[in-house]
Amino acid sequence: MNALRTTFLLAGLTVLLVLVGNALGGTGGMVIALGFAVAMNFGSYWFSDRLVLKMHGAREAGADEAPELHGIVRELSQRAGLPMPKVYLMESATPNAFATGRNPTHAAVAATTGLMRLMNREELRGVLAHELAHVRHRDTLISAIAATFAGAIAMIANMAQWAMLFGGFRGNDNQGGGMLGGLAMMILAPIAATLIQLAVSRSREYAADAGGAEIAGSPRGLASALRKLEQANHAQPMQSAERNPASAHLFIVNPLSGASVSKLFSTHPATEERVRRLESMAPGTRARM
Repeated sequence: MNALRTTFLLAGLTVLLVLVGNALGGTGGMVIALGFAVAMNFGSYWFSDRLVLKMHGAREAGADEAPELHGIVRELSQRAGLPMPKVYLMESATPNAFATGRNPTHAAVAATTGLMRLMNREELRGVLAHELAHVRHRDTLISAIAATFAGAIAMIANMAQWAMLFGGFRGNDNQGGGMLGGLAMMILAPIAATLIQLAVSRSREYAADAGGAEIAGSPRGLASALRKLEQANHAQPMQSAERNPASAHLFIVNPLSGASVSKLFSTHPATEERVRRLESMAPGTRARM
């Protein structure tokens, strides 16, 4: 199912970029955009995970540097029947984590230093099990592709604004059409980037929560971790995510403040509902937010 979704996503993005090229540069722009889209399709499949890790300053950490992190990831990987992924650290006081990679054999799990400081062992196991569930469900490829393309669209929109400011778009079939195309690009590109993130269904988070609870052996650690993560990320949004908002959907909770973001366009389901579902898996507990 994810392979089909990835194919549709790539096809839709290719069409979008070609239409943008036509709006900004006529036939010549359309040809250039098609070439760019083909290159993006190839590059996003093979290299999107590396780009995402670089976006957030993640560096690979060895077992000597992060023994607890390595030990938990190794244990949970064995429980999930997965190969041991690479382990990365991000220097950030904001607690968060994500997984990436085009398949389980080429997977990586990244955690912030803030996550390591804030979570107890049970909570850390819950968070890492959630990320390994994404790997097992093969969510990581489509998530990384969505982040790469959304970032590219935001970059093109920014370029269109500067081109309009300095009298660009004259290479189109007529200057008026180029100007209208530029205006449309500035308005529609942010919307398109949001839709790309929403193409990665929010239901994948519920599935990863349930899968993570199974891998960890209990939903309690993840439920407790989500409460802490929600509060910490709201109070102190992650700086690298603010610079690269197109990748916000990768993280276990939204790394941005989100107070002004409509739930309809949120990249994550409500944390209260995620906690409620997790705690319903553990009789005798009650959700507290």
